[in-house]
Amino acid sequence: MTKLLIIGGVAAGATAAAKARRLSSEIEITMLEAGPDVSFANCGLPYYIGGEIEDRSSLILQSAESFWNQHRVKVHTNTSALKIDPKQKIVHARQGKDDIDFSYDKLILAQGGRPILPPLPGVNLNHVYTLWNLSEMDAIVKQITITKQGNAVIVGGGFIGLEMAEALTHRGFNVHLIEKAPHVMPTLDPEIAGYAESELLRNGVTLHKNQALQSITEKSCILSNGNEIPADLVLLSVGVLPTLALAKDAGLELGSTGNLQVNDYLQTSDPSIYAAGDMIEIYQRVNKKRARIPLAGPANRQGRIAAENALGAQKSYTGSLGTSVVRVFKGVIGSTGLTLKNALEMGLPAQAITVHKEHHTSYYPGAEPVTVRLVYNAENKKLLGAQTAGIKGAERRIDVLATAIFAGLTIDDLAELDLAYAPPLGTPNDAINMVAYAAQNQISQYSPSLSAEELDAFIEKNNPTLVDVRDPLKFQKGGLVESLNVPLEVLADRLDSFSPHKTVLLLCDTGKKAHSALRQFKNAGFSQVYYVSGGNSTLQNYALALGSPYIRKEVLTPVEKKSKVAPDQASKEKTASTQAEEVKILNTPAIEPQKEKLENEELIVDVRTRGEFSGGAYPGAINIPLDTLQNQLSKLGPKNRKIVVYCASGARSSYAEKFLKQEGFTAVRNGGGLSQMMMNA
Repeated sequence: MTKLLIIGGVAAGATAAAKARRLSSEIEITMLEAGPDVSFANCGLPYYIGGEIEDRSSLILQSAESFWNQHRVKVHTNTSALKIDPKQKIVHARQGKDDIDFSYDKLILAQGGRPILPPLPGVNLNHVYTLWNLSEMDAIVKQITITKQGNAVIVGGGFIGLEMAEALTHRGFNVHLIEKAPHVMPTLDPEIAGYAESELLRNGVTLHKNQALQSITEKSCILSNGNEIPADLVLLSVGVLPTLALAKDAGLELGSTGNLQVNDYLQTSDPSIYAAGDMIEIYQRVNKKRARIPLAGPANRQGRIAAENALGAQKSYTGSLGTSVVRVFKGVIGSTGLTLKNALEMGLPAQAITVHKEHHTSYYPGAEPVTVRLVYNAENKKLLGAQTAGIKGAERRIDVLATAIFAGLTIDDLAELDLAYAPPLGTPNDAINMVAYAAQNQISQYSPSLSAEELDAFIEKNNPTLVDVRDPLKFQKGGLVESLNVPLEVLADRLDSFSPHKTVLLLCDTGKKAHSALRQFKNAGFSQVYYVSGGNSTLQNYALALGSPYIRKEVLTPVEKKSKVAPDQASKEKTASTQAEEVKILNTPAIEPQKEKLENEELIVDVRTRGEFSGGAYPGAINIPLDTLQNQLSKLGPKNRKIVVYCASGARSSYAEKFLKQEGFTAVRNGGGLSQMMMNA
């Protein structure tokens, strides 16, 4: 009988065992796992710690007993593989105090990796943890029940670091996050990393960037700049190292990344030994170079393929894009393929473009902006990478873009992509289509744009005229330093005030209005006109991540937290407080309407919604939303009173003007949009 031995019983190993049994009922399958658990949901550990997953048992996907009952796989937990004898095809292992030998015909290594424990003073103290398995999760939960809402320090701003920052905030801790790099999530482009930082900061997490941990004491963490942070609980999440001692000792070849080298069939340098998961190096599908991509999705697919090939198939594994997604409080961030920095370092003629668009139609309640950043080859138009961010819709867009990159699509293909639409679910032109249109406009120079990374050098080289086409209220909150405020609604009348021989750089909220402004300049004969890709939304995130002397930062609005402490999970008490902490964004304080004006004074009426009005309004205006105007005519006074109506753009106020005239008001005029009102004041 053919013997298949698998070392490692979590993602790749467990998948390989189950797949092998589905392929053959004749082979003998044995799996060795060094820890006490097999096939558990290690990606779910932070969510149990944070109280969102109530039942610990839901993280246990399989056990040694269930593997035998369902798949007839012999599982040996708490069993460490010590040495491989490739010639004899024997693995020497230890279970407790007993030494055991396991013979094999084919061997699959799926040992994964372990969190890095930096060689620093204090890393072995009792309140210092890593998070990799159920036992470590249990230890952290126990510490939380003892400490109760103290100070938590997280070292490392990657996936685990961000997820645990949220989890410990939910549990009532004052959280500090230390990141040695200039921004969290160093694998992302700065503007997207800045979105993650904004979510952390708004939820009360303190960031310590460009700082390294020097040492840990019983009560604090010492940083490289000498600062001391109080610490009742410390989580180390500075990276993962592959478990390679067994493979090295067996003489298996390592690759250029330091991980275990495998061929297209996931076969090591020993033809009887296969490998899968975090311990191997694989092809990055875009650049075709070897890479370490320690993600659960690729590990599971590799486990399937390794099992098939170990049983005689010749199925190739073609690599990974490194597609990933992470939730940071309410925000979601997705990534796939290459970043702009990656692509440029490879010498590719890469460019990046960013758009922000509602995840579904703006008129349907609940619309939230979703950010899509696309990296592409400016010569052949091939997609190279993408990143997304937003409260809603980011995960859907990154999956579509990963599929597009996998299929080798171009930006022209992306522009024509036929995506599903209904008002509650999407828009007729999705953000994915829009980012492709913007990329086409960039390549053709119909509407040339500038990325946030290029801003400083561009301003220093060209000394452009900086024009902000947003309304004055938004302009006051933040934007480009020393920029002129000329709202789009009045730009056409002011083009003559600009020199056609000087470079112009345009800014708006998202890039949409700036694109329209750019076309006005171009049609008027201006040649050197550009806009900031992604607008001020992108610049604010970039400024958080890396900073810029040319960006005026906006003040972040904090999240209001409801009083809630997650329950003692160690005691398995199920109470109402096990629900995840609900948070809400604080609205900008509403500008209250003035008291009823004297009837002979001009009345200014803002017909926008209450939410729009609360974000800022024309001084002295009262708010009567268009939908309620018919029922509030008595507030307007006599019908010969002078009345000015306005809204965001002038469209709704045009309807209001017509309606009021039909009702007999004789001195009504449309003031247009808020920008026009402010500029004409």
